[in-house]
Amino acid sequence: MSGLLSWTIFTPLLGGIVILFLPKESHRAIRGVTVAATALPLLLAIMLLANFDTSTSAFQFVEHASWIPALNVNYHLGVDGLSVPMIALTTLLSFLAALISFNITNRVKEYFVFYLLLETGMLGVFAALDFFLFYVFWEVMLVPMYFLIGIWGGPRKEYAAIKFFLYTLFGSIFMLVAILALYFTSQPHSLSMIDHIGSASQLSRGFQMFAFVFFFIAFARSRRCRSIHGCPTRMSRRPRRCRSCWPACF
Repeated sequence: MSGLLSWTIFTPLLGGIVILFLPKESHRAIRGVTVAATALPLLLAIMLLANFDTSTSAFQFVEHASWIPALNVNYHLGVDGLSVPMIALTTLLSFLAALISFNITNRVKEYFVFYLLLETGMLGVFAALDFFLFYVFWEVMLVPMYFLIGIWGGPRKEYAAIKFFLYTLFGSIFMLVAILALYFTSQPHSLSMIDHIGSASQLSRGFQMFAFVFFFIAFARSRRCRSIHGCPTRMSRRPRRCRSCWPACF
């Protein structure tokens, strides 16, 4: 099962790259590539579920490679009993939303490129075991959503997109501060989530509360508009197929 997580995460991105080389008038080919690029991760996620060992709480399907040695940043992926069903649900939702998106007629090529990039970001967030990698996937997830709202949204879509950007930017700053604090507090400096889980008891209660509050603010500000009731303005301005992806994002 080596590389199963990477294939699950980056297949949509590969599909988006393929679409970039297709003529913008080839709507049928673009939609076909999108279906393939969302169906394959769904099949791979089913394989993850089928081969997941429920008798252990350890991370499984772990992939590890050095990324930025000078900063001790690694390409580190893995799933546990919480993240593997989230990946499966995200791939299912992304596949169904791609089918719903077939009625898109405005800038079809650009839409599906952003859409597939969004799926890669969502899947990566659930599997990242390195804080730097997690932050990259988090930002990758938010960027295409901004354009999907701003270009293919409803009335006042530009206003909704800017409002979305400001909320997520505010949250991302708090997340970055918390990640940097964890990095410089650890000895040796590390961004590995597994390392920080193992050394959590060595941190002072005050620092743990600081990190918790900053992460909470980061996620809460981004999640503030995850539901129709929480943010009717932005939710109503999103394309309908993006509204279906929103619960998977957050």
